[in-house]
This record gives sequence, C-alpha cells and structure tokens, in this order.
Amino acid sequence: MVACPVNCIHPAPGEPGFGQAEMLHIDASTCVGCGACVTACPAGAIVPDVVLSEEERPFEALAAEYYDTFPHADRTPVALVPRQRRLRRRGPFRVAVVGAGPSGLYAADELLKHPEVAVDVIDRREAPHGLVRYGVAPDHERTREVARLLEAIARQPGFRYRLGLDVGRDVSHEQLAGEYDAVVHATGASADRRLDVPGADLPGVVGATALARWSNGDPDLPDLELPPAGSRVVVVGAGNVALDMARLLTGPLVGARQVVVLGRRGADVAAFTTPELIGLAGLRDVDVLLDGDPPAGTGVRARLLADLARRVPREGRPRIVLKFHAPVAEVVGTTRASGVRLADGTALDADLVVTAIGHEWTTVEHDRGRVRPGLYVVGWAKRGPSGFIGTNKSCAEETVAMLLDDLDAGVPERRRDAVSRIR
Repeated sequence: MVACPVNCIHPAPGEPGFGQAEMLHIDASTCVGCGACVTACPAGAIVPDVVLSEEERPFEALAAEYYDTFPHADRTPVALVPRQRRLRRRGPFRVAVVGAGPSGLYAADELLKHPEVAVDVIDRREAPHGLVRYGVAPDHERTREVARLLEAIARQPGFRYRLGLDVGRDVSHEQLAGEYDAVVHATGASADRRLDVPGADLPGVVGATALARWSNGDPDLPDLELPPAGSRVVVVGAGNVALDMARLLTGPLVGARQVVVLGRRGADVAAFTTPELIGLAGLRDVDVLLDGDPPAGTGVRARLLADLARRVPREGRPRIVLKFHAPVAEVVGTTRASGVRLADGTALDADLVVTAIGHEWTTVEHDRGRVRPGLYVVGWAKRGPSGFIGTNKSCAEETVAMLLDDLDAGVPERRRDAVSRIR
C-alpha cells in the first residue's frame, strides 16, 4: 500500500528487488519521521530505531547495507498512485472466491473496489484466514497481525463469507459457474512434500505444515504423537520454515532439549532470509550455534553465522544447532524414527524428524491468472508456493485485472434467473 509521502521505503515499484526482497528498508536520509508508515502497516512491523532491542540491532546494519548497494539517487520524491479503474458495464456482478486465505481475501479486496461487484468467499473450514490462522508459527505475532487487515476486507459492503462449504463435496464446480459471473480459485498447498529417502514414512516423521497446524489448534488435524519434553529433534531443511520449526520445538509447546537443523547445501546458499536468521540468533533463552565453518564474506548474514560459530553452549539450556552440507540419506528406525543418517555416513539420533522441504503443489495452466473467461486462479494455485504473505497482493491485482477485462467484454454471460442451490 502507498503510505510514505516522501517515498523513502525501498525497494519500490520499478526498483531492483521489488516483490522479491526479504524485507523493506527505510532510507534514513530521506525519512521525515512523520509516522505514516507505522500507522498504515497492518502487521505492526515498522518501529523507530531508538526502540530496537539489542537483538534487533543487526536490522540497522542490514538497512545500511541495502542503501550502500542501491542508493536510489533517482527516486521519485512522492509515490504515484494510478487512477482507479472503472468497469464499463453496469452489472451487478457476483464473483465467488474459493479459499479464505490471504490470496483469496486480497482478490476479494481488489474486486470490491468496484461497487458493481459483490463477492462471496467460500471455504471448507468454519474459520477464515487459511495459513495465517493455522500455518504461521505461534511466535510470529507480527506476521499474524495481518489478520487485522483481512478482517477489514471482510467488513466491506458487498462481502459475504460462506464458510463450512466444501467445493467438490457440498457444491460442484458447475453449480458455482452457473450461479456466479466468475469464480476465482485461491486454494493453496497444505500438504508437506515427502522426504524422498528410505524410512521417510516411519512414524515419528512429521511435516512442518502439520506441526504448525497442530501448534495453532487446527481442528482438521489429527493429534500428532510428539515426544516428551527434553527430546532431541532433527529438522530437515534450511529455509524460513525450518527456522520457525526450530523455535517452535524449543519453546514451551514441545520443549525439545536440542534441535539440529540440517541444510543440504552450504550456509551461503541456504534458503532462509537474513531477517529470519536475525530473529533466530536473537533468542534469549535458547543457545543458537553453527556446527562447522561460517561462509566467507563481510555482509550481515556472514557476520551473524560467524558469531554463531564462536558461541559456546551453556549448560542446562535448550539449543538449536545449524549444520550445513548435510544431505539426509536415510531415516533410521524400525517401528518408529530414531534418527537420520547423512550422505557422509554420519548418524544423528532423534526422537522426532521434522521435514521442512516445501509443499506438494500443482499449478493450474493460466494466462496472468485467467484459466478461461469466467474461471481464474490466484495465490499458490497460480504461481506455486513462492513469495510472502504480501506477495498475494500484487498476484491478486494481476488476476483481477484479467477478470475485469472479461466482465467488460461480456464473457461469460451468467443466467440471471439462476436460483441459488448452494446452502
């Protein structure tokens, strides 16, 4: 959203890294301290530098590093807002959005900018917000605060929830197509990718998505058989989700004594972002260590990893150990997983193995979100499991633009005398 009157938040549209950056950066030389961004941010993620904790200080260096690389001397002093598009046809139009997660609700928000359009958001669950509610680590409080923005979307005129309605079981795709002018599918990937090694199907091997859903009390998930407090856990994967799981496992919900995070490749190419590493390194009640040599370099990421390599564990404290160049060759165990064997033959004992290697997913063939006139996709169904929660905003804008083109063109034409057969 456009919030800064002097355009000091980067990368902005048209600049290197826009839409793919790990975080946004405020240019201290341009910022006037008006606080507009603090008020506008739905996740409460912007704070003054004077209130940063000692653990958050690396964020200052990260911002300075960005502006050393991208000085933005040619930036526009005031952000330009494009004129709001208006539909040429009068309507009214009804659109169904299948999926009440961020991608579906951002799509609904884009549609509701047009008073001719009413939106029904359909979800098989009885509660909305998808992975924001069930798939985000419990200690990611600022990320979860985006729910406030999603709730504001749902309060707009023309918005209606139809929760507890399973498309495919309670209602057919044909019924939706007959009742609505357009249908947008915003269902993401909720299944963890299987670890493709012997023993991966043993009890005691749990996917990160399932563990996150369990920690958030997802009623659709059966109880997980987790080891008692004081256990040793191996997390396979080195992305942001793997770091989330390490924090969750050493926290009060599980209480693991030691969590070893295994990266298949080197730390310099690990998938986790620098902000996530800063958050992990700043844990106060957990020792975070690096097993092995840190990568070369002078950037914030390299300096943090070098610091982790020098740390000495303290007796009686839970610890998280990052280990790289450690591809898993096998999950060891007979009736239950008891550890993993690495490709170099190293054996690691574990009471639980958590896989954080991505999701099972299939994208739908589309043209900028249009499958065919009247049928559209957004979110992971459109682009795969990539990006951040906010990525769904630009993704929804592109899909809705195609949908509006079709409404203006008059295709497809819904039967106006259709009577709702959907409960």
